[in-house]
Amino acid sequence: MKDQVLRSREWFGRKGKDGFIYRAWMKNQGIPDYEFNNKPIIGICNTWSELTPCNAHFRELAESVKRGVLEAGGFPVEFPVMSLGETLMKPTAMLYRNLASMDVEESIRANPIDGVVLLCGCDKTTPSLVMGASSVNLPTIVVSGGPMLTGNHRGGHIGTSDVWRYHDEVRAGKMLEEELLTIESAMCRSQGHCAVMGTASSMACMVESLGLSLPGNAAIPAADSRRKVLAQLSGLRIVEMVAEDFKLSDILTTQAFENAIKVNAAIGGSTNFVIHLLAIAGRIGIKLNLNDFDRLSAAVPLIANLQPSGKYFMEDLFYAGGLPAVLRELDGMLNRDCITANGKSISANYEHAVCYNPDVIATIEKPFNTATGLAVLTGNLCESGAVIKPSAASPHLMQHTGKAVVFENIEDFKARIDTDELEVDGDSVLVLKNVGPKGYPGMPEVGNMGIPKKLLESGITDMVRISDGRMSGTGFGTVVLHVSPEAAAGGNFAMIRTGDMITLDVPNRRLDTDIGTAELERRKREYIEPLPVAERGYIKLYTDHVQQAHLGADMDFLNGGSGSKVLRDSH
Repeated sequence: MKDQVLRSREWFGRKGKDGFIYRAWMKNQGIPDYEFNNKPIIGICNTWSELTPCNAHFRELAESVKRGVLEAGGFPVEFPVMSLGETLMKPTAMLYRNLASMDVEESIRANPIDGVVLLCGCDKTTPSLVMGASSVNLPTIVVSGGPMLTGNHRGGHIGTSDVWRYHDEVRAGKMLEEELLTIESAMCRSQGHCAVMGTASSMACMVESLGLSLPGNAAIPAADSRRKVLAQLSGLRIVEMVAEDFKLSDILTTQAFENAIKVNAAIGGSTNFVIHLLAIAGRIGIKLNLNDFDRLSAAVPLIANLQPSGKYFMEDLFYAGGLPAVLRELDGMLNRDCITANGKSISANYEHAVCYNPDVIATIEKPFNTATGLAVLTGNLCESGAVIKPSAASPHLMQHTGKAVVFENIEDFKARIDTDELEVDGDSVLVLKNVGPKGYPGMPEVGNMGIPKKLLESGITDMVRISDGRMSGTGFGTVVLHVSPEAAAGGNFAMIRTGDMITLDVPNRRLDTDIGTAELERRKREYIEPLPVAERGYIKLYTDHVQQAHLGADMDFLNGGSGSKVLRDSH
């Protein structure tokens, strides 16, 4: 450590006026001289916020990280960045993912930090922090907040995925609003993010399978004391990573991304995983495209029996052996030599893992579901691709042709979906347009459109639904998402009208309409581009520069590798 030139020495190691200013103002917090004597400065990037309930315990978690940093001889400095609360933010937290990533990048780059611990939990906080840190490329380790404890109601286990079921039961007149109010208090009964394999849990599994966290990070419940132990060990480890000059780019290799894609398929992870992993790859400079997800996922069966694709919850996954037990089961499919944050190969990390409950973690030979967790579609309805989650869909709808019932935007959908006048039946294909990155803007989680009330009342619980938006990771059903180009970008999807025939063919990875090329071109000539949704501020910046879903919906000016160049001193 003594021979290493730390990045923070550019601030605290200076003589004269500049060094005086840097040290003197920090000393107003009661910091003695020796803390500036060539100790690695470890930034704790915290997304704590009482408006982000999933992350509301992060101040306490940060204290555990600090203990580890101090134990290893480093000096911890906690700093806040924009926090994205999935359940509260309007119009959608996804609109601000890129903004939060810019906050993270510039906060790290502009300050005297040698290594970073990323505290993230709620859906968008994980990808935004990893994206921002990747653009700076310092030694970095991730500590997830952990899932909440499984909910309980009337003797049964419940979780976030049940929200959609309960909502439909209320709409169909099978449940009273009063009971729904009781369930509210029974479901989210501890700190932490969603208890199912939703987007937050998928992101926690993503960082562990990429190698960005210590083993076991993904599944330890937020309320379990072992989450704090992992945080302290992560604080200790980041100091070692600084001494080793062990950066994000050393971990985030092409092979690591391939592992993450295979793991996501095996656990039935969120479709949002696709759009976030593409964005992270773009930041670190790894070439990854939508077809890679289908190629790498196709042969991977679903082995984790977790909601929304299965029965159990993240708490059960932890007791069954956690993600290391899943990784060990996938051993023959993974790139075993990928290096991880603790300096060991990923295979060394799961070598001694044990599955304690085969009903939660099945085997490759006898999987929970032979359907993969992800499929990528192409066709004349999605020229640049679309995605579907077969493991959470209805088998009888995997090959289906029906008439489109088109909603031009979310307001149109809300106004007409439950009306008696809506001409729809169980064979219809619901189409929701203009909810993509530019069209909404921000690409909200409205893709798993509610079934029309009159169909619910007749017993229909699933039908083919297609949109250029996203779906909550807690959602389920035969739902095609991320259609690209989106309607607002003038792709073929924008030209679909009610009554057009649409064919979904998941086995052959196709999504097509029977509209002929000449008719499509005629409709395109008549197409009127929507007016800009904003004339100023971040939303204008976003709509002017956001890329399409198949590219990760990142800003076009934020892609292209990474580096930790220090900004010029302003003093």
